[in-house]
Amino acid sequence: MELDLSIKQTQTLSPQMMQSMAILQMGSQELLEYIEEQVQENPVLETSEIPPNEQESNVLQRKLEWLESTDAQNRYYYQQDSEDQNDPISNYGTTQEVEDNLYLYVASQLSGITLEKGLKQACSYLIESLDQNGWLDESVEDLASQIGCPTALMEQALHVVQSLEPAGIAARGLSECLVLQLKRRGGDNTLALAIARDYLDPLSKNRYAFIAKSLNATCEQTRAACEQIRSLNPRPGTGFSARENLTYINPDIFVINFPDYFEVLTNDYFFPNLSVSNYYCRMLRESSDNEVRDYLTGKVRQAKWVVHSIEQRRSTLMKCAETLLQLQQDFFRHGHGHLHPMTLADVAGRIGVHESTVSRAVKDKYLQCSNGVYPLNYFFSRSLGDGGGDTSSPDFAKAILKKLIAEENKKKPLSDQKLCQIMAERGCTLSRRTVAKYRDELHIPCTTGRKQYE
Repeated sequence: MELDLSIKQTQTLSPQMMQSMAILQMGSQELLEYIEEQVQENPVLETSEIPPNEQESNVLQRKLEWLESTDAQNRYYYQQDSEDQNDPISNYGTTQEVEDNLYLYVASQLSGITLEKGLKQACSYLIESLDQNGWLDESVEDLASQIGCPTALMEQALHVVQSLEPAGIAARGLSECLVLQLKRRGGDNTLALAIARDYLDPLSKNRYAFIAKSLNATCEQTRAACEQIRSLNPRPGTGFSARENLTYINPDIFVINFPDYFEVLTNDYFFPNLSVSNYYCRMLRESSDNEVRDYLTGKVRQAKWVVHSIEQRRSTLMKCAETLLQLQQDFFRHGHGHLHPMTLADVAGRIGVHESTVSRAVKDKYLQCSNGVYPLNYFFSRSLGDGGGDTSSPDFAKAILKKLIAEENKKKPLSDQKLCQIMAERGCTLSRRTVAKYRDELHIPCTTGRKQYE
């Protein structure tokens, strides 16, 4: 046995560094929970919900109002909320809790109808059996056997519930859902009713000539009836949602688009202000008890590192957002279809950090701009490689593809191979399989599904 003495250098991460990396990749809600946990465990940490400068808070509020009012997606809702807040009458006796829940909304209508006790119980059970789309996915016979009532009574209950709002509720399939809505509209819609009952498959393939010939109608009448059917809601329950299932996103970054410049803001006001308690710092200096001093020294050090790590997270996130804004200005100015290829290395090289740091910084973070709310990793896009320079990204390719299909002759729609050739002529070279993949991601049907027959 030989003893060998050698020197080697290894790199290890201290607990503080690991904590700093963990904080960096936390999302807003996760960081808020972490702060609350640290405040509970460490008495040296103090929080303050009030911004240190009320004037800065007012400036931020005006900037966010500008962002909301210039957001085409949220402008209507922003104006509506503002009107509701200024109108005390509209806020009196609100029914928002009922309207947000499908079951409560339908059941509240049932309470205003005078029905026999057995029929009302059957109606209530039927309403409870509706799925999230507002459809009834169980047969009337099964529902009747489950509560021990006659099938005829459950059929009567089904008729009652289908007469309630929203139109099409308690349908047992797409055809019945559409028929219920057409009947509720009234008027002369005999042709539309016939198509909704028996010709939904030809309708999905735009076979107007076949439908017209089968129903002895003209092509113009058939097209009008089909457009009327397409204007209906196939899932009447999707406008409702259980409040406990709602998910809210708190953006970490705001990009304010002013007429002549952009401004990047971090959502600092979502988090409480953290600070080290002056009381415990003074106790540390004045105490003569070694145990107290050792305990407070560790807690103060821990508190300072938490505050430092959170500030470092904010600084890194801000640098990443500013760099992202510089590289993707066309997207923030012109919207979808103008996203350039951008990698983690591009951002890391500009701010002088490792790619893994950028990856942690953008993980579970969201950005709000005038185009909507996006996860930060949405802006990182690979290059297609064979053409178009900086504009040759999947987002750019999808924008071209969507435009070509929108402008095509619907009687002779372009095949995937033809779309591939035209896109190559416009500086975006893709394989036919990639074109088909992007078309599916845009929820655009194939040539057969887009073709309009005479």
